Amino acid sequence: MHDTTHTAHATRPLPRIAELPGSTPLRAGQSVPDPVPRDRVTLVVPARNEARNLPWVLQQIPEGVDEVLLIDGDSTDATSLITRRYLPAARVIPQSAPGKGSALRTGFRHATGDIIVTIDADGSMSPQEIPHYVHFLTNGYDFVKGSRFVGGGGSLDLTTLRSMGNHALMALVSRLYRYRLTDLCYGFCAFRRCFLDHLDLRSTGFEIEAEMIVRALRAGLRIAEVPSLELPRRSGRSNLNAVRDGHRVLRTVLREHGGGVRAIRTGEDG
Repeated sequence: MHDTTHTAHATRPLPRIAELPGSTPLRAGQSVPDPVPRDRVTLVVPARNEARNLPWVLQQIPEGVDEVLLIDGDSTDATSLITRRYLPAARVIPQSAPGKGSALRTGFRHATGDIIVTIDADGSMSPQEIPHYVHFLTNGYDFVKGSRFVGGGGSLDLTTLRSMGNHALMALVSRLYRYRLTDLCYGFCAFRRCFLDHLDLRSTGFEIEAEMIVRALRAGLRIAEVPSLELPRRSGRSNLNAVRDGHRVLRTVLREHGGGVRAIRTGEDG
């Protein structure tokens, strides 16, 4: 049985330690327990000619992100220089082959954190939401994905065509995999790095997000959805082609289903 969790508000602050269930104040003379080691977080940001958008993205990264990997897709603008100027600690890594999937897989190979988070470099995803993804990973879930279609989420940039395509593809995934989710084609995700071998990602293009989700389903990972607000791209034009890349996503969903749907545990949604 798989669990899907929808939180009520993307901006709801995370609880402080003293507010967590089961926490008790120390009594006089009681020693302070050793702190539990915190999971290290790696943020992977694929970018191709995003120099105008990166200053805002990099300045929004919250505390608690330990490693930032900017995967440069053979940019012809100042993407790499801007990254080093606004976040000198970030590592700029050339991607191994063309395509968003190749960029993400390059980042995954170089990541050293316990948790990997992915966002786009165009300013459409707020890095300030990252703590909510990490919160669910540290509370029993294995894979967390953003959704624009649950309470507290939304989009200021989604076209009618893209919205219809996402709903159609999501309905297909729900039917084939008997697992109810709300958003398939959205790149704000987080997961534990130890599951990379189980995901065994191969995609090279925008279909990488769909491949991540269906392979997480096939691997039996516990998935949570959290609301996310998609903002308009801050400048420039997207490399996404709704029709072409939608067909690639469809082929990925059908191929993955044929490759191992019987391995999926089925049951009622939690």
